[in-house]
Amino acid sequence: MIKIRLQRKGRIRRPIYHIVVADSRSPRDGRIIEQVGRFDGVTEKKETILNEDRIMYWLDTGAQPTDSVRKILRTEGILYKRHLKMWGKSDEEIEAAMEEWKAYRDSKKGDEVTRRDQVKAALAVEEKEYKKQVEKKAATAAAEVASEQEDVAEAEEVEAEVAEEVTEEAPAAEEVVEETTEEPAAEEETTEDEAPAEEEAKEEPKEEAPVEEAPAEETKEEEVAEEPAEEAKEEEAAKTSVDMTAKEAADHISNTDLADLEGFVTDAEERKTVLAAWEAKKAD
Repeated sequence: MIKIRLQRKGRIRRPIYHIVVADSRSPRDGRIIEQVGRFDGVTEKKETILNEDRIMYWLDTGAQPTDSVRKILRTEGILYKRHLKMWGKSDEEIEAAMEEWKAYRDSKKGDEVTRRDQVKAALAVEEKEYKKQVEKKAATAAAEVASEQEDVAEAEEVEAEVAEEVTEEAPAAEEVVEETTEEPAAEEETTEDEAPAEEEAKEEPKEEAPVEEAPAEETKEEEVAEEPAEEAKEEEAAKTSVDMTAKEAADHISNTDLADLEGFVTDAEERKTVLAAWEAKKAD
């Protein structure tokens, strides 16, 4: 059986297809009978080139198009034009019907939503949801900080009240201590032998202890300066896709080596664009 089918050309992830006529038993890249068109739906050109006369000839001789080729022929109006000829329409009637059909097709193209627009809409929805979650977390954190500050203020007020009560009770306690401890102090008499010993002790000079010099503070300042930089690197390395927006996470995945992305995409990640970028990076 003769088939009108697609033959893949181009390169990886940017294919271009030739529309060929070939035996159904031959392999995809095998021998062909004739090339009757070209289809490019990936690159910026996105063009479809068809040889209508040869396609009509092979359809009239019994060649069967595949599902993909049939869709292309229906989109370009080849099948509709063939049906008009089979119904016995004149050339003028066929041209008028084709112009009307093309105008209707072009009007429908403006209503179609491209895949790029769908991806942009999905990104916008994910960004909006992510901002809501961030604002919610910030509000809860602010409420916790405010409650902690209120607790600290209450504790300070209680401490101030207790200190005032203690200062009021302190004079009464001192008066009681003075009343109980009013006794004449016994004076110590020093003997004549002890006095010269005390004078000799006063005259002997005291040895001054060696003063140790404080170590230089330059090394401490260098360590203090290096520690924040190392902590910043560790925090940046520990950052996951959940801590970024969908666009930032996707750009980070595409611009970073696969070996450095270990643990970046966690099990909690549910955003489709981030997961799609991760799958594409692993496929590369």
